[in-house]
Amino acid sequence: MTSTTDATGTSEPRDNYGELRAQLDTLTTEAFRPELSEIDRLPTPEIARIMNGEDASVPAAVAEQLPAIAAAIDGTAERMARGGRLIYAGAGTAGRLGVLDASECPPTFNTDPSEVVGLIAGGPSAMVKAVEGAEDSKELAAEDLEGLNLTEDDVVVGISASGRTPYAIGAVEYARARYGALTIGLSCNADSALAAAAEHGIEVVVGPELLTGSTRLKAGTAQKLVLNMLSTITMIRLGKTYGNLMVDVRASNEKLRARSRRIVALATGASDEEIEAALAATDGEVKNAILTILGQVDGPTAAELLATSDGHLRAALDNSRTTTTD
Repeated sequence: MTSTTDATGTSEPRDNYGELRAQLDTLTTEAFRPELSEIDRLPTPEIARIMNGEDASVPAAVAEQLPAIAAAIDGTAERMARGGRLIYAGAGTAGRLGVLDASECPPTFNTDPSEVVGLIAGGPSAMVKAVEGAEDSKELAAEDLEGLNLTEDDVVVGISASGRTPYAIGAVEYARARYGALTIGLSCNADSALAAAAEHGIEVVVGPELLTGSTRLKAGTAQKLVLNMLSTITMIRLGKTYGNLMVDVRASNEKLRARSRRIVALATGASDEEIEAALAATDGEVKNAILTILGQVDGPTAAELLATSDGHLRAALDNSRTTTTD
C-alpha cells in the first residue's frame, strides 16, 4: 500500500482514502450542489427560506418508506412483547439520535431504562465530543452489544445516514448472526450496505444536503422522524397508551404530575376529587387510576386486571366488566 505525507508530517495510507472518497462520491447524502455554491453570499432570510424548503421535503421521503417502517415496528413489538429490548446503535449524529430516543422512553412510557437502549460509537462521552475512529470499528459494535447479553428476542437498529458506517453495520451483523436478534437498518441512501445486512432495511432517501455532507440536517431529521415512529408505535402496540393518551407516563416532576391528572380526566371525565382518590388508591399510576374509575374496581383489582391483560388497558376494562357482571 502506498502512503503520502501531509503538511504536518503525518503518514497516511493513500489507497484507503482513495477508496473511501470513491465510496462517498456515490452517496446522495454526500453530493455537491453547485446551485448552492454561493449560499454564503445570500441574505439571512433567503438562506432560511431555502433551508426551510429543504426540510419540508423530508416527510415525503419518509412516507415512501412507510410499508418498511410498519413491518419493522410490528416485528419490534412482537419481540418486545416476549420480553425483548429495543437497542439502537450508531455513530455521530445517528448515534446521538438513538440515545435521545431511548432516553425519552422511560418518562414517556414508564419503560425501564434497560428496555430501550441507545449505543453510540465511542461510548457516552461521544454524545458531546467526537471520539476519533470509533465509527470505523465493527469490532467495537460487537463488544458494546456483547456487554448487553443479547437474546433472540432483542431488536437491534443500526442507524447511519450513509448506510456504510462500520459500527452500525457491525452491530446488525453481529446481533443477527450470533443471536438471531431482529435487526433493522436505517439509512438515507438507496442500496446501502446497512439495509442489506439487516432483516428490515429502511432507506429514507432525502437527497443532497444544504451543506455538502452535513447529514445532521435532512438526514438527521429523517432519522428522528423514523425513530419517533419506531418507538412510539411500538409502545402503542404494547398497550402503553389508551387512545392517544400517555397512560403509562411517569410522573417524575410537577409538570408530569399535573399531566397525569389531566390524562385521567380526559380518559374518564371524572371530577377532581374522584381523580385524586383514584391516584391515591393506585400509588399514582395513571393507567390503574383510569381503570378504577371506568371499571369501578379497587386499586389491587385494577393492578391484577392489568397484569393479566399484559398492561393493555382496553383489555383490562373488558375483563373488569366481565368480572363485575359475574
